[in-house]
Amino acid sequence: MNIPSRTSFVLKSIIGVALLVLTRQLASAQVALIYPKTVRGIELSMTKVREALNQNNYPVVENQKTPNDYVLKVIVGKDPNIKPEGYAIRKAGKQFTINAVDASGSRYGALAFAEQISLKRDLNKIQAQAVNPTFAVRTIKFNLPWEPYRESKSMEYHLSTCRDLKFWESYLNMMFENRFNVLALYNMHPFPYMVKLDDYPEACPFSDKEMEDWKSFWKNLFRMAKDRGIDVFIVNWNIVVPKTFAQKHNVPELNDTSLVTANYTRESVLSVINEYEELGGIGVTLADWMNNMTAKQREDWIASTFVRAINQAKHKTRFMHRAVLSGSPAEMRRVIDEAKLPDPVLVEVKFNWSHGHSTPHLALTHDNTTGTIDKGFWSPEPKNYKIQWMVRNEDFWILRWGEPDFIRKHIEVNSKSYVDGYHVGSEGYIPAFDYFTKPELGKTWQYAFERQWLFYRMWGRLLYDQKTPDQTFEHAFEKKYPFSDGKKLLNAYRFASRMPLRLASFYAATWDYTLYSEGFLSPRSPAGDYGTDDGQSLFISINELIDHKVLDPNYLSIKDYVKQISEMKKIPDNKVDPITLAQELTVNADSAMALVQSLEKFNSKFNYEYNQELGDIKTWSLLSRYFASKLRAGVSLHFFRTTGKEKDRQNAIEYLETCLKIWTEVAEITDKNYSEVPYFKSDPKNDNPDVDNFSWKKYLPQVERDIEIAR
Repeated sequence: MNIPSRTSFVLKSIIGVALLVLTRQLASAQVALIYPKTVRGIELSMTKVREALNQNNYPVVENQKTPNDYVLKVIVGKDPNIKPEGYAIRKAGKQFTINAVDASGSRYGALAFAEQISLKRDLNKIQAQAVNPTFAVRTIKFNLPWEPYRESKSMEYHLSTCRDLKFWESYLNMMFENRFNVLALYNMHPFPYMVKLDDYPEACPFSDKEMEDWKSFWKNLFRMAKDRGIDVFIVNWNIVVPKTFAQKHNVPELNDTSLVTANYTRESVLSVINEYEELGGIGVTLADWMNNMTAKQREDWIASTFVRAINQAKHKTRFMHRAVLSGSPAEMRRVIDEAKLPDPVLVEVKFNWSHGHSTPHLALTHDNTTGTIDKGFWSPEPKNYKIQWMVRNEDFWILRWGEPDFIRKHIEVNSKSYVDGYHVGSEGYIPAFDYFTKPELGKTWQYAFERQWLFYRMWGRLLYDQKTPDQTFEHAFEKKYPFSDGKKLLNAYRFASRMPLRLASFYAATWDYTLYSEGFLSPRSPAGDYGTDDGQSLFISINELIDHKVLDPNYLSIKDYVKQISEMKKIPDNKVDPITLAQELTVNADSAMALVQSLEKFNSKFNYEYNQELGDIKTWSLLSRYFASKLRAGVSLHFFRTTGKEKDRQNAIEYLETCLKIWTEVAEITDKNYSEVPYFKSDPKNDNPDVDNFSWKKYLPQVERDIEIAR
């Protein structure tokens, strides 16, 4: 055993003390913060700057400067190189300047500066940076639980949470930090919750005191949003009126085109805009309840109610016209042209209908009932409106998700001169109350959206700046889990999160409940010739997988693949066949699992969220293996049915037995973390939990049934 000499020990001690003193001296440099305190919401960002400086041992002084101190100045003013909401961080010696042309840019610039401090931990390493937004409109779609469009038992869980301003403060903070700038609140008929009309008091079910409470709620929500540079839009479905109004005037609640309903709707919109000065905008859906109306009649009704009210209002507000079921781009253009609104109209188009988390290539829209792509919405290029793509998520509500390369590719492929933004969000899921996680498990979060922080982080940051590097997300992981490896976590998510994208690209779906990727479900068949529905359950059976159409035209279905091979035809180089897809899924699963195995050494029984994140990555990886094995089984089984070779049937059975082993493991992992939860409403009038509720364990019998089908 070597014992260091006294001299060596003393020398090392002196060096250690000297280094400690030097570090403290360097870290004691003060930072002066000079910024325009009159800029709305600037304190939200400067608080983040102070926190980052203090965490890295840089004392902060306000609006003071002494020799050798660092100085951070925020300047809002004209700058030819900066666009609205953009910023530039400039560096000259020990002075840093954040330049912006508006309040949002100054806030985002300060957030970026705080992030650099947190990442680099040394002011001398701060780098100059200039960012202008990739898209002007970065929207989250959020369905309110009262008067919901999609009925489900789960909607009831969110009622109290969504009336709590503490929830909204937290949600808006998340949006702000991730650079979202529009919150679209969807509701069947929101107006009675916002105003009581003198001419139609029967439409509002609330007492005067209750109505004042609602008004206070909305005004505080809109104020908090504006503080963060977020415009709140209220979006409805048409034509809908309250039951009490319908009874008083002897009209139907849906589909009523009478003069009294048109007048009531116009007065409601006008009153809402006049009452709420900080409302960001009004949106309309030409929905299921404009039956027996031509495209012209639908648009004329919107013009005589919503557009007329917007033009009559004493406060300026923006207009969103959803392309859903509009039926005619020409009629929509006519109404927008005649409206002569001061600001460009937002026109939202569903990207690949309700399943935007699929292929990044446009295969379907929802401007009519067929899903065909109607280029008339953007060709010729409009002058008074811009398109925003709606990327819906009806495919994974429970498992955490994050694949930055998919979002980057989506932006790369779909950035057009007529596109100025994106909307992301769900119809059947509200990210408020967390009813998924088993109550006996420890939770380090309060609300559902906090579980899915990575989803929002990736979409928001990449829509604001498509050049946002992986390092941003790696650092977010390391800040959240300082004991782990951010790069490995990000890559594990990247590989695992491809499974739902591949399923939704391979298994064509249209409206909401035609696919639920994380559950391998297709509760309802799309209208049209999409393939077999065996009617046995919501689960995608082996027969349904074999017979179904693909969404992405670059994919080959099982039937088409077997046909081409049987006819000795070469598979085109630009086509992804089922076997190639199965190989890719297997590689993704193996890559993610290998990373999880190395990350599990950081497991801590005291950090439930970290362990659940790893559990979700494992689950996605197993689902990738399941999908891969089922594709191979489908090919083998269809070959058997085509050629009669017994070997193919035996191969199919073996693959499906592998599927059962994999699904059993999925059920075991998910059953530890998640409750059986309401998924959808099969019967509008009655609860049917045997059908409506979801868990992976619940579908084990259907996985077993596939084996019997092959036998």
